[in-house]
Amino acid sequence: SVAARYDVMNDLMSGGLHRAWKAAFITWLRPRPDMHLLDLAGGTGDIAFRFLRAGGGNVAVADINLEMLLVGRKRAKRRRLDGAVAWLCANGEALPVPDGSLDAVTCAFGIRNMTDKRQALSEIRRVLKPGGRFMCLEFSRLVLPGLEGLYERYSFSVVPWLGRLVANDAASYRYLAESIRTFPDQDTFAGMIAEAGLSNVTYRNLTGGVAAMHSAWRI
Repeated sequence: SVAARYDVMNDLMSGGLHRAWKAAFITWLRPRPDMHLLDLAGGTGDIAFRFLRAGGGNVAVADINLEMLLVGRKRAKRRRLDGAVAWLCANGEALPVPDGSLDAVTCAFGIRNMTDKRQALSEIRRVLKPGGRFMCLEFSRLVLPGLEGLYERYSFSVVPWLGRLVANDAASYRYLAESIRTFPDQDTFAGMIAEAGLSNVTYRNLTGGVAAMHSAWRI
């Protein structure tokens, strides 16, 4: 229901910060022309387009939400990238992708919405080549003291109000705030990634922990 206004809402909710977060994410990924990337839960194409602009090679976007994928395809056409991105309507917990076929898998603000996160992480490991990399950008836990109360009020009052005003859907944005609160903190999520069989797990906080980037490798 929010697909058509998804990117506008991201700008409004974050004050444009999500753009800086995604830029940092792509910089850490270090795209290469020979890199084959799957961007998981990347329906509107934001990470895929950035990957291509940064010199990345083969990219596919997988999302369970067909409406998001349709928005992404329209955006690709406007950017004259139609045909440069493969679009796959798929469940992140059961990817129709061969074992060991990808150089990298990214997931930006998507794994939080998957019911079985451990299964999704297991699938990510399965589809990565040995030496392949997983990177995740997700809302996380604040590490700056004293901001929790303000952040709570903003998340549960302002964000749903914006959702109603801009996307005509306050409920989806109440869910957003609730899902952030139930998502594991940085260290716990790093542990889950390691338990899925990925190695060299590290993370970097963004904006005091409002978001965090996790990186791991299949060895």
